[in-house]
Amino acid sequence: MRAIISVSDKTDVTDFAQKLSQLGFEIFSTGGTKKALAEAKVPVKSVSELTGFPEILDGRVKTLHPAVHGGILANRNLPGHMQELTDNNIKAIDLVAVNLYPFVQTVSKEGVTLDEALENIDIGGPTMIRAAAKNFPSVIVLVDPADYQPVLEKLERGGMELAERKRLAQKAFQHAAIYDTAIARYLGLDMEGFPEEMTIALKKRSSLRYGENPHQQAAFYIEPVVGKGKETGVAWARQLWGKELSYNNILDADAAWGVVTDFSAPTVAIIKHTNPCGLASCEDIVEAYRRALSGDPVAAFGGIIASNRTIDLATAEEMSKTFYEVVVAPEYEAEALEVLKRREQLRILVAQLPLAYDTTQADYLDFRRVEGGFLAQAPDSLPEDSVSLQTVTGREPTADEKKDLLFAWRAVKHVKSNAIVIAKNMTLVGMGAGQPSRVVSVELALQRAGNRAKDSVLASDAMFPFADSVEMAARGGVIAIIQPGGSLRDEEAIKTANEYNVAMVFTGIRHFKH
Repeated sequence: MRAIISVSDKTDVTDFAQKLSQLGFEIFSTGGTKKALAEAKVPVKSVSELTGFPEILDGRVKTLHPAVHGGILANRNLPGHMQELTDNNIKAIDLVAVNLYPFVQTVSKEGVTLDEALENIDIGGPTMIRAAAKNFPSVIVLVDPADYQPVLEKLERGGMELAERKRLAQKAFQHAAIYDTAIARYLGLDMEGFPEEMTIALKKRSSLRYGENPHQQAAFYIEPVVGKGKETGVAWARQLWGKELSYNNILDADAAWGVVTDFSAPTVAIIKHTNPCGLASCEDIVEAYRRALSGDPVAAFGGIIASNRTIDLATAEEMSKTFYEVVVAPEYEAEALEVLKRREQLRILVAQLPLAYDTTQADYLDFRRVEGGFLAQAPDSLPEDSVSLQTVTGREPTADEKKDLLFAWRAVKHVKSNAIVIAKNMTLVGMGAGQPSRVVSVELALQRAGNRAKDSVLASDAMFPFADSVEMAARGGVIAIIQPGGSLRDEEAIKTANEYNVAMVFTGIRHFKH
């Protein structure tokens, strides 16, 4: 029996090769793997001994040879194939253990050049993987060190069943596909528009107990970061405390983190069913939390909380008074962490802040699943200073009103459409979400705001189709409104605002979130 072992990830490879040798395998290897095996006293030969041809082009060509691929691809059930091996003095290869150059790690380094990236594109490795996986009934293919021990145990008991060989082949093809996807994505980073063909590379991070409901199976997958991006967000967060995250926890934590990282000022958000039921910005983070909680103290119970600043002791003490499912922040003071851990059911996550909270060139796409396909779009991400306000009413908003309008405008894009946000003192005091009718969202937001609606501002994620929403807001105490504009009835809305002395500004930008 013969095996080729050539791995970038050398985890457990010397022990694996030693045991294969003891089982009677003749082992061939290349470069760094061969050196590591030889140093561990594993009997190993160079692939050049197998091919009768030296490595050339600085190692670019070493396994691309009929002696390698003939030995891997020969169908053992076809006498003609086996006769051709004999005629050409080629021996069958029964096991291939290969994993690939660390392309993603290389192109993620600061200052990496295109030449360096190209040198880390593996050619021989994927070719051997695909060849072995194609011929899996006869050849064992391994791309993951975690499979070494189970395979050894089966070989020691006499062999590998077809189903297990098939599982390893599927894993191998997927490994190669993810590798190719990373390369294609890297080469396309500076290209505009959407490619005609696209693959999405995903790696399983964890199994989940169930999905949105107990009868739905679920798992959590993450995208490898390619290029200069950082491993930010909930997908890459570290869990410091608490039981495992659920499907809904992850959805809501992602929504919460998306809200707070959209603000440059110290900000706290409280999320329920992916919508912010509490949100506030304030230089004092504990005060930001208190104000966020005041948005809807009842809905906050059992919610998800996020902060874009370090959680200090005072903030942790305030948070610990309410039951939350998850808290996510970039950092925690040691004393604050001890306070939060008193809540046994609380999951505590630490996540990296993005490179720029208001980037216009996000290095990812938003995908939405529809039956039979995906919708893809650039994320709804604009710098705070990119919003151009056009006052369309007789009264200009005051400086304080303008601050609240911009806060509300940034908040409303995180609320499900039709979305209405009512804000005061950089605090969300009322919210209407997901209603088929915009005026109903206004009504719900005013009801939640109650007396706090007096002298507040209102943001609408899209234009008002009728003036009724403006009139309802003005009667409820709203004194300034921010909206995209663009309705056929804009003049009616402006006229109504003027009648109630409400300042209204247009942005020309819509923030639908379905």
